Amino acid sequence: MTQQHIPTALGTEKIGKLLMQYAVPAIIAMTASSLYNIIDRVFIGHGVGAMAISGLALTFPLMNLSAAFGSLVGVGASTLISVKLGQKDYQTAQRVLGNVLVLNIILGLLYAVVVLLFLDPILYFFGGSDHTVMYAREFMQIILLGNVFTHLYFGLNAVLRASGHPQKSMYATVATVVINALLAPVFIFVFGWGIRGAATATVIAQFVSLLWQLKLFSNRQELLHFRKGIFRLRRKIVFDTLAIGMSPFLMNVAACFIVILINQGLIRYGGNDLYVGAYGIVNSLVFIFVMIVLGLNQGMQPIAGYNFGAQLFDRVSKVLRITILIATLITTTGFLLGMFLPDLLVSMFTSDDQLIRLSAEGFRIVVFFFPIVGFQMVASNYFQSIGMAAQAIFLSLTRQLIFLLPALIVLPHFFGVEGVWYSMPLSDLLASLVALLMLMAQFRKFNKIK
Repeated sequence: MTQQHIPTALGTEKIGKLLMQYAVPAIIAMTASSLYNIIDRVFIGHGVGAMAISGLALTFPLMNLSAAFGSLVGVGASTLISVKLGQKDYQTAQRVLGNVLVLNIILGLLYAVVVLLFLDPILYFFGGSDHTVMYAREFMQIILLGNVFTHLYFGLNAVLRASGHPQKSMYATVATVVINALLAPVFIFVFGWGIRGAATATVIAQFVSLLWQLKLFSNRQELLHFRKGIFRLRRKIVFDTLAIGMSPFLMNVAACFIVILINQGLIRYGGNDLYVGAYGIVNSLVFIFVMIVLGLNQGMQPIAGYNFGAQLFDRVSKVLRITILIATLITTTGFLLGMFLPDLLVSMFTSDDQLIRLSAEGFRIVVFFFPIVGFQMVASNYFQSIGMAAQAIFLSLTRQLIFLLPALIVLPHFFGVEGVWYSMPLSDLLASLVALLMLMAQFRKFNKIK
């Protein structure tokens, strides 16, 4: 199938076949991306030590914030491209590609400079101590030096998916995982670079994949490719991109703030730096299933966006229903593993008995309502995919700010350190109920239109 025929196929091919065509590569890519993070933590846990795991956990808010700026541009632009392709507006889609490149360079540089200037105070504010900040600092200094490459890599990967190249997007992500998995143990164990070795492997892996992406978009035979005149920032494109991308941006910013509160709560009520490390391990395990659902969402996004732009609402509804069903199966698998095999899973990261015990206890609590998390994630992405930015922003923030934030403040007063863990499944339940109400209202609107 040529690139020119792919937009038409999005509006005519069977929904199930399309979803598999787009989602399977994205799921493989996102699973690989989650393994990418786990590889670092496994090598660091066994090669540097249990306290280094806690130090690495301190970097989660900064990594979330970096991802927030990346998704602000990448997700917004990919959704806009999907809608424009559905409307046959190829010229605007081309200009969006050029704006993605420029915006990512600007935001990537600004973020790296600001965070490097205030890195130590930020890490202590995140719940760090003299025992853990040293590890977090060494890791983040390297990551921030390569931040522009990271932003460009994630941004162009999102555009690859939206422009009809889900397989190539998958190849780019898998390549970063393979390169990182090969380089990290060499840098950590052979060269003796410690946690800096893990960060260096990460940056090099993303840079290599970025070079390949740039080569792909330099091919003039592609529908979307780099050419003269598309790199000038255009007010409407920038505004629309940032408006649509604001939902995942705010969600990641909220996640950054929430992780800070969780770290501070675990230190305050647990009184041990290892609690921060335990949350880091739990977060890595949960992240696997979250990333698989995100991959599924990425497969749904161009299908829903194109058909919404073409006003084929039956197809939009069908892809949503199928995506919700698959997402629920994925998160239910995470729930079962967390209930019955938590000790086995967390022992991959460390051989420290106390850290294993704390992590297993936390993991079992966090996944208690995990079966319905997939539904909530798909609902939020659905509104984003069809360009309904306000609804997507509200829905993506309900779990983090409306429910989780108050729970993190209130529950620990009654349940101590367990209250910090309990806050997470409680917010999952409440946010899913809100998502259900909003989806029901949207389906009623579609039925009226039909």
